[in-house]
Amino acid sequence: MKGRKQKISKDTYQQTDRPEAEGYAGGQTFIWITENNLTNTDQLKYGLLEQILSPTNLNQAFKRVRSNKGSGGIDKMEVESLKDYLVANKEELVTSILGGRFRPNPVRRVEIPKDTGKKRQLGIPTVVDRVVQQAITQVLSPIYERQFSTSSYGFRPKRNAHQALNKCKTHITAGYKYAVDMDLEKFFDTVNQSKLIEVLSRRVKDGRVISLIHKYLNAGVVVRNKFEETKVGVPQGGPLSPLLSNIMLNELDKELEKRGHRFIRYADDLVILCKSKRSAERTLANIIPYIEDNLFLKVNREKTRVAYISEVKFLGYSFYVKRGEGRLRVHPKSIAKLKERIKTLTSRSNGWGNAKRKEALRQYVTGWVNYFKLADMKTLLPRVDEWYRRRLRMIIWKQWKRIRTRLRNLIKLGIAKHKAWEYANTRKGYWRTAYSPILTRSITNDRLKQAGYIFFTDYYRKVNGIN
Repeated sequence: MKGRKQKISKDTYQQTDRPEAEGYAGGQTFIWITENNLTNTDQLKYGLLEQILSPTNLNQAFKRVRSNKGSGGIDKMEVESLKDYLVANKEELVTSILGGRFRPNPVRRVEIPKDTGKKRQLGIPTVVDRVVQQAITQVLSPIYERQFSTSSYGFRPKRNAHQALNKCKTHITAGYKYAVDMDLEKFFDTVNQSKLIEVLSRRVKDGRVISLIHKYLNAGVVVRNKFEETKVGVPQGGPLSPLLSNIMLNELDKELEKRGHRFIRYADDLVILCKSKRSAERTLANIIPYIEDNLFLKVNREKTRVAYISEVKFLGYSFYVKRGEGRLRVHPKSIAKLKERIKTLTSRSNGWGNAKRKEALRQYVTGWVNYFKLADMKTLLPRVDEWYRRRLRMIIWKQWKRIRTRLRNLIKLGIAKHKAWEYANTRKGYWRTAYSPILTRSITNDRLKQAGYIFFTDYYRKVNGIN
């Protein structure tokens, strides 16, 4: 293969070839799947792999991977090099997959901090493996979409967190005010691969596709230049993992539906809503054996609990009831996270200039409000803005480090010279000064807006059409 960068030497990472899955007799009948003609997926015994590897599907997968960008895998190939690589090597890549010779590379381990202080482990595939995974996802997703529960909202086309939250409100308003707040312990790291393959095989009858997915599950991970096997779990970080997680947890969804429960699931974040505490406790006791004995997943008993709806955190929101209607608030932990992020963005240690900091803050404020716009924040956001403006005034005061600089700028802002001199010589700390008349009367709210800063309250009112 020309310019071959996808395959890592077996001398470096020891892997053994695994036999291809049985069930493929060699036929190549093409069955083109669309939302309209997908009726009986059991007919997809042969030809599914060919559709995955069709030029149209691979080209669409390449474009998706390129637009998502992201860092490279263990072969260090970046997205910018992907087009040239595929032009030179696509035919051999397709032939190797069809012939069963293709072996995915191990993923590169990356750890990102969680709100709890722990770290989430991601596995970053090579860019070529991302294209193949994306191609698989594009073909399998419409097959499984018709099987998925209407109560599942995560990582699905035309479904999102806001829809999940609004469904929660509907159930709460209908009287379901107690929740089973379910925590699946390290879900992605503990998925039983044999169970997942069994579930996949019920619908996907092309054994070559099952074998290819199995290879990705078993590809391994490189941690600090050392190869580790992955006999358990679904690597979190590739295009295929969200679909595989939904396929696995759809088994739980169907069981909950069969038992008549009202629930909302977003990826592995699940709440089951009940009308009474006793009902919720009974539901929890009865569903745990199914999860652990049938799906071979582990329930975190320390975090899983029964609670009144106002005590539950779901997708960053909390709930409350007003005149019988379910309503949304921003959870206190989300507010704490907001403040930590603002502190980072307004820290002088990042070495940013004013223009870059201003743009980063603009992006954060607009993104945060667009996500939390469903919440009632009439009193919350003015308090947040007051704190936020104080942070801005503090960093400006720090930038005016010298007394003469402070004096000159205060006079420019309309402070009388004698008062400006008094203010410029203050011995107060930065944070205290930012809340004192020294700056609230000079760096006013209007002046901060004129300088290009946007604030949470103003943008919230704009997004929600409030005058």
